[in-house]
Order: sequence, then structure tokens, then C-alpha cells
Amino acid sequence: MDRKLERILPLVQKPARYIGGELNSVIKNKDEVDIRFAFCFPDSYEIGMSHLGMKILYSIANNREDTWCERVFAPWDDMEEQMRENNIPLYALESGDPIKDFDIIGFTLQYELCYTNVLNMLDLAGLPVKAKDRHSLSPIVMGGGPCVCNPEPIAEFFDLFSLGEGEEVNSEIMDLYKKHKKLGSTKEEFLIEAAKIEGVYVPSLYDITYNEDGTIKEMKPLHGAPEKVTKRIIKDLDKVEYPENFVVPYIDVVHDRVTHEIFRGCIRGCRFCQAGFIYRPIREKSPDTINEQCKTLCKNTGYDEISLCSLSSSDYTKIEELLTKLLDWTGSEKVNIALPSLRVDNFSDELVKKLTGVRRSGLTFAPEAGT
Repeated sequence: MDRKLERILPLVQKPARYIGGELNSVIKNKDEVDIRFAFCFPDSYEIGMSHLGMKILYSIANNREDTWCERVFAPWDDMEEQMRENNIPLYALESGDPIKDFDIIGFTLQYELCYTNVLNMLDLAGLPVKAKDRHSLSPIVMGGGPCVCNPEPIAEFFDLFSLGEGEEVNSEIMDLYKKHKKLGSTKEEFLIEAAKIEGVYVPSLYDITYNEDGTIKEMKPLHGAPEKVTKRIIKDLDKVEYPENFVVPYIDVVHDRVTHEIFRGCIRGCRFCQAGFIYRPIREKSPDTINEQCKTLCKNTGYDEISLCSLSSSDYTKIEELLTKLLDWTGSEKVNIALPSLRVDNFSDELVKKLTGVRRSGLTFAPEAGT
């Protein structure tokens, strides 16, 4: 551990947020990989470590022999103050290296309130916040997540955006980056070719003119960039990569348990719900796949609770079959099952009986959606 960092940790709350070294965190030799990827969650450690999407993409990236993906979180105010006073740039937890030296810096944009944290993290890393002021091929700053359904408010700060689901497109971006790094390409040459990947939006490749009232007059794609960017969708959730391990934190985080996604999308289409639209179409994972993956995750992490995650868990068409399979082994292993995001209109007494097999379980209802 860096001596400067060692001196300031006793001065901040929850120093375990900043040291890494947790169970199942991935350590590689940086001299033996082609791509170093800093996966940034622009919020505190406790929030970011609870996010399922980060766990999935961290695992997929590190399953590549040529890539080392490391985690980065926004430091709390007390830690940021100490870092700035002691000239410690924003670093990744696994290696402790400054993220400005990485090849790709990826931000997951889960909610608009994190936008200022993104800019603050770039500044804390010692990087210009605007994309036009970063000239070299590395680092490429990319964004993904639900907020990218409308990336324009933050477009000038990012080199590229990944629209939709990232399991496949992230690997395609890394393959292309590896190729251009070996060729010694410029940043512009890489971005022009990256824009040809389905689901990738490169803001600098669009010439936009405005009317006097601020509305868009004309948008002209440059260098063969697509006129419209189509989001990426994973068609078969049973076949896509899913983690066999989760990093297990030293401190309590918001969702400190095995979280497993049972399906994507929602049958309801409530007009007020952003997620119900951007995660379309509906795709379910099979009960057998979910059961085996939950069993593996509990074995490899030691967690004693499984949360079955979706936008509306009781709308999963095979929920009773799934619970039967899970209860075959969770009872004897003393593993609890929690169901978030339930609807009152299709929640059955049978579900309650099944869920109370181990101990009192967690149920979360969506009251604003009741009829």
C-alpha cells in the first residue's frame, strides 16, 4: 500500500472502502495484460458494491486473459479532502494505481444525480473533464447504463457511450481498442471505427446545428457514423456469461447478499416508469439456470441470503417452479430467499408459505402500481 495512503486512512470514516483486497477480488500482473479497464461507479462504495450490473461486467471483463478490470468508487468527502491535500490521485482498488494511467475508464450512469460525481472523479484522477481536451488514445472515457438513453446532457465529457446491455458490446469495444493500441492509432481513428459497432454512440462524430430557440435544426453524422444508434440487447439470458463469484466486502453494504436476476423487462408498461421501457423486451432466465447459478454463488461467497431480482418478481412466469427448486437445497443450507418488487395483484398465499421455510423473509411491494 502506498505510504501516503497508509497515513491518511486512520483519518477517514470507513477506511475499508478504500483498501481493496476483498474475497474474490481479481488480481493480475499488469505487465501480462493488454488492456487495463477502470470500472467506475460514481457513488460511494456501499452503493456501488450493491449494484448487480457492475458485478456482471467486472466478472466478464476479468474472464478475458488480456484484460484486467478494476473497481473505482467515488470517495466520501473526508477521503477526497485528504486525497487532494496529499496529492493522491483517484486510484483503482485492486492495484492502487492511478486510473489516469489505464487504457479505458468506464462509468456506469445509473441516475442523473451522479453526473457531478463523474466530473469530480475525472478531476480527482488528474484528467481534463471534457473529451475534446483529452487527446491521446488512452484513457478512453466511456459511459453506459440507463441514463445513456439520453446522454446529451453529459455528451461533451465522454469519448463514447454504450447503449443498452453491456455484456457483449463491452468485449467488442475492448477487442477494437486492443487492435488500435497495437497499431499505434490516434484516438480519432479508434473512435471512427468504434462508432461502427452496434450500440456505440460517439458524440464527437456528429455535427449539430441549432435553431435560435435552442432546439436542434440539423444533426449530421461524420466519418460514416450511423444516423441512429440502436441499443444492444442480450437475446438469451441462459447463454450469456454470469459471475460464479461476487466480491465480498469487508463492511456492510446496502445489498449484502447474493443477488440474482431472474428476467429483464416488465409486462406492465406503466407510463411513469423509465425502467419498464428501456429494459424491453421481456426475457426470462430458466429456473434450472437460476438455481445452479445461485447455488454456485452461495458456495463461492458464503452468503446466506438470495435476492431474486427483477422489475416485478411475481410476474416471472415460473416463479413457483423456481422456488421449489431453490427450496430443495436452501432449507438445509440455512439460506434465505428474498423477493423484491412484488405486485399485490398477483401475489399468492402459496408464495408466502414457500418463502417462510427458513426464516422470516423480505418482501417488497410496489404500492404505487396497485389497482
